[in-house]
Amino acid sequence: MLRHPDFDPVAISIGPLAVHWYGLMYLVGFAAAWFIAKSRTKQPWSPLNEAQVEDLIFYGAVGVIVGGRFGYVIFYNFPQFLQDPLWLFRVWEGGMAFHGGLLGVIVAVALYARKIKVPVVSLWDFIAPLAPIGLGLGRIGNFIGQELWGRPTDQPWGMLFPRDPLQLPRHPSQLYQFALEGVVLFIIIFWFTRRQRPPYAAGSLFLLCYGCFRFLVEFVREPDQHIGFDVLGWMTRGQELSLPMILIGGGLFIWAYTRPSIKQRK
Repeated sequence: MLRHPDFDPVAISIGPLAVHWYGLMYLVGFAAAWFIAKSRTKQPWSPLNEAQVEDLIFYGAVGVIVGGRFGYVIFYNFPQFLQDPLWLFRVWEGGMAFHGGLLGVIVAVALYARKIKVPVVSLWDFIAPLAPIGLGLGRIGNFIGQELWGRPTDQPWGMLFPRDPLQLPRHPSQLYQFALEGVVLFIIIFWFTRRQRPPYAAGSLFLLCYGCFRFLVEFVREPDQHIGFDVLGWMTRGQELSLPMILIGGGLFIWAYTRPSIKQRK
C-alpha cells in the first residue's frame, strides 16, 4: 500500500494571495501549448503564422475556462445551479469539467478561425497536439490536491489519501489519467501530426483517443458522490459524456480518409 505525500495544495502564498498547484498547472499547460504551436507554425500546411499564436492561445484559454465552468455546472451540478444561479460565477468555489472545456475550446477556436478567415477544421486539427500536455498537468494538479481519486482496491499500488474520510486504499486514478490523457495521447497526436493529414483526421483522432482513455479510467475512478452510476447501474457521468466523443471521433476519422475528395486525389 502507498501513502499520498499530502502535498500542500497551495503552491505560492503571498499575503492573502494564494496560487494553487491546480491553477499553476493550467498556466504551464498554456505555456506548453504556446511553445508547441510556435514550432508547428513552421510546417508548410500550418493555417497560422507565428504572430497569430498568442491570439489563438488567448481564445483557447477563454474557451477552456468558460466552457469548463459551464460544463461542470450543467453536466454535474445542474440542480444546484437552478437553486442558486449565481453559483455559476463563484469559480473560486471550484468546479471545472473537461467535456465543457472541450466544447468551449471548439467554439472559441471556430470564432478565431472566422476572424482570421481560415477554415475552421484546419484550426481544429492544428490545436489537437496542443491539448494533451495541459490535460496531463491538470491531472497532476488533481493528484496534488487529492481530488478525483479512484475506487477502493486491494492492489499493491493502492494509495491512502489523507483527505479520504473512509481511509481506504484507492486507485491513484489521477496518475492513470496523467499517463493516458497526457503522455500517451500526446505521443499519439504529436507523431500523427508530423506530416500533413486529411482535414478532420487529427481532431477526430484526438476525440477518439481521449474518449476511449477516459471511458476506461472511469472504471477505476470514484464516481461523483452526488451522481453515482447513471446508466445500466455501472456507467458514470464521465463515461456518458465520453461516448459521443468515441462515436463522433471514430466516425469522423473514417470519413476523413474515405470521403470522395480523398479518393479522387489518390
